Amino acid sequence: MKAILCSLLAGALLAHAETIPSALKVGDSIPDVTLRTVEDKEVHLRKLIADKPAVLVFYRGGWCPFCNVHLQSLSGIKDDLAREGVQLIAISMDQPSKLRETLQKDKLDYTLLSDSDASAVQAFGISFKVSDATLEKMKTHGVDLDAATGNSDHILPHPAVFVVNTTGIIRFAHVNPDFKVRLEPAKVLEAAKAAKE
Repeated sequence: MKAILCSLLAGALLAHAETIPSALKVGDSIPDVTLRTVEDKEVHLRKLIADKPAVLVFYRGGWCPFCNVHLQSLSGIKDDLAREGVQLIAISMDQPSKLRETLQKDKLDYTLLSDSDASAVQAFGISFKVSDATLEKMKTHGVDLDAATGNSDHILPHPAVFVVNTTGIIRFAHVNPDFKVRLEPAKVLEAAKAAKE
């Protein structure tokens, strides 16, 4: 069932790939957007990375099986990143209560943040609007995007990984409109190490 849903979403995502704004690139400065923690507290992204460089992973939500597999695989490099002095932060459209569910379900031990108002994904240039037809198909497969995000904006991100330094400059960027293709943890670690050089 989830495989069918993913196939449906893939078509919708690729259809919108040419109409979304260009994603931020290496050398660009990240926006100072406000996100929310699992505890539903506001946090400013620029302040969060001011003391420690970060790997920022944008994913669609805890309802997405591809996202869950990727999040779990990234747990395997969290300690390696920490030894490099780099923090791992994953950002999705899920509202804070849904982040907690993902943390518990996937046994994650790194930071998840909510961008349910889509301010970050739009500022990073990686957002697209889900069509009404796709929303209905998602519902037939048990995915209620409104319930996941807590709003009816119907915006999702193209999955992306950005490595940023403490001044907010992007040192590495990877965005792929095919949500089934995710950056391998080893490559994420390699990018984080290279960004320090």
